[in-house]
Amino acid sequence: MTAPLQIGLALGSVAVLLGVMALVRRLAGVWQIGAEVQRKLVHIATGLYALTLPWLFPDRWPVYVLVAVTLVVMLVLRRPGSRLGQTLHGVERTSYGDLLLALSVGVCLFLSGDEPYLYVLPMAVLTLADAAAALAGSTYGTRFFKIEEGRKSVEGSVVFFTVTLLIAILCLMLMTPFPPPNIIVIALMVAGFGTLVEAASWRGFDNLFLPLGLLTFLSVHAASPLGDLLWLAAVFAASLVAFRLIAPRIGLTHHASHVYVTTVFLLLATVEVHNAIIPILVLAAHAFSRSAAPCRGKYPDLDIVAGLALVSFGWLTLGNATGWNAVTFYGLTAMGMTLALCALALAARPVAVRGGLLLLVAGGLCVIYAVAFGLNPDASNWNGPMWPAVVASVLLSGLTPSLIPVAFGASRVTKVTLMSLAIPVTTYLAAIGFAA
Repeated sequence: MTAPLQIGLALGSVAVLLGVMALVRRLAGVWQIGAEVQRKLVHIATGLYALTLPWLFPDRWPVYVLVAVTLVVMLVLRRPGSRLGQTLHGVERTSYGDLLLALSVGVCLFLSGDEPYLYVLPMAVLTLADAAAALAGSTYGTRFFKIEEGRKSVEGSVVFFTVTLLIAILCLMLMTPFPPPNIIVIALMVAGFGTLVEAASWRGFDNLFLPLGLLTFLSVHAASPLGDLLWLAAVFAASLVAFRLIAPRIGLTHHASHVYVTTVFLLLATVEVHNAIIPILVLAAHAFSRSAAPCRGKYPDLDIVAGLALVSFGWLTLGNATGWNAVTFYGLTAMGMTLALCALALAARPVAVRGGLLLLVAGGLCVIYAVAFGLNPDASNWNGPMWPAVVASVLLSGLTPSLIPVAFGASRVTKVTLMSLAIPVTTYLAAIGFAA
């Protein structure tokens, strides 16, 4: 297939998506279809089409063009007064699901590489299990649990687990050489992990966290021996119980505790333990700053998880895209986030006390960074220890919140994340440019 034909197919795909939305909107007016069902119908149609992309396009780049154009179109449809946009945004709650779905298609296709099941299984779960759970919960749900501003049903979660288990078994049997016992254990873990992610997600973030979380988990652990898989399942179950017991003592809601345990488990399941310590400390530093210096965010516990997850997936994608391992830059970013949150928590202390405590925190983070650097293989340490960048990041992330804490009263996580990314991203781009 020629390049112009592939571009035409990509643009035609966007036109078809708009046509589906218009059709659903028209049928909704005739048959009185509710906003939630309209949104899920478009979701299913989009997801089913997305499953064909690896075979529909001989090259990957037209798919990325398709994703980019779709994102622009979705942004345009978010304008107030867009009748077609009401097909997706007619629900009362705030949701970014349409944008995150398009983004996850492109990222999952890119990260799956030459392993089709790494793309098909997560996208099939997102398309079918998520829609089945939403429709079952809204129709038959009688027992509910709270998430952020809304609620989800136990019945919906049960349906999600069942459908995901069947999808996982089918995909793994047809698309992998794994032995049957391994397939059963992997499928159960995918269903359990996926159900927790879906149940704990908010504002449509499951459209990103669910497929990327499943893809990352499968890419790291799917080929593991059966004993390792069973041990990992036991650790996951123990983590759930532990967070359930600890959450009330540190002021976390049940919803936030589920989000935290999912995040921690995914970190430990995808990177070496020494590389996960500082990212996990981001969550601890947030708990400290939230109690010592509350921000004006409505759901700060969920905001920090979203920020950390986006940073994690972002560095993973960037490292794969360039071919230059980004794990040490990821650690540097997490170090900046941890220090900035601690600085905000200590902002009300006397200057001398605040400075001394921040020096201790910065020193401890540098020690952990040095240990992680020493344990990483040479491929991860290709740019050296980067101590000038470490010092610059420590100064930026430590001093800025200390000097102007009032600037972080609103949109705290967004500002802390962007500030912490500034030096690592600049250093990374300069390093790969110099190496090339």
